[in-house]
Amino acid sequence: MTLKVLVADDQGVVRAGFAAVIDAEADMTVVGQAADGATAVRLAEELAPDVVVMDVRMPEPDGIAATRVITGRPDAPRVLVLTTFDLDAYVFDALRTGASGFLLKDVRVPELLDGIRVVATGESVLSPSATRRLITHYASAPAGPTAGTPSGDVLKALTARERHVLALVAQGLNNAEIAEESRITVGTVKSHVNALLRKLGLRDRVQATILAYDLGLTHPNPPGPHP
Repeated sequence: MTLKVLVADDQGVVRAGFAAVIDAEADMTVVGQAADGATAVRLAEELAPDVVVMDVRMPEPDGIAATRVITGRPDAPRVLVLTTFDLDAYVFDALRTGASGFLLKDVRVPELLDGIRVVATGESVLSPSATRRLITHYASAPAGPTAGTPSGDVLKALTARERHVLALVAQGLNNAEIAEESRITVGTVKSHVNALLRKLGLRDRVQATILAYDLGLTHPNPPGPHP
């Protein structure tokens, strides 16, 4: 199946460059390009892409607001956010508004293409720096849920095994690692992940990770220094 991709970036040269490398792939086709948030929202509805590659800093509205609108619609495409600015606010806002991934614009072409394929399957992708920021944020936050976060009652819908799997997902383990840790098959892990996402009304593992940290279900160890 050919993945339909919409590219949204206010810089024409950058937008054309992304579109060219994506369109050159045998399993992808660029169905549209947008120079601002309003056009991205309109084309996402008209063209029904599988993935939207979204720049954060765009006019009318910005990429975060556009992502919120796009992912809030039925049968919404996946959104992979790209930005030059690796700032906390962008990371958290992008993920909380429904983006399935966050990469920096200096990402290597193979990583960008792999990221598009990954989010198209319903999985999530984060740049290493964004992952470190996410972990640092929650590692330095007070334990347990804080004001404005969802109630822990939402977890009552999960079985004990699903809650355990959710905690491991939030720790960054992939399905094979969760299977080894829990001594179950990878297929069973996939079933548990799908079930917990459905019960909690979540789109993907990124949102599951944020919810698990918000509720204090898991606590990361503070990361060590990075170069």
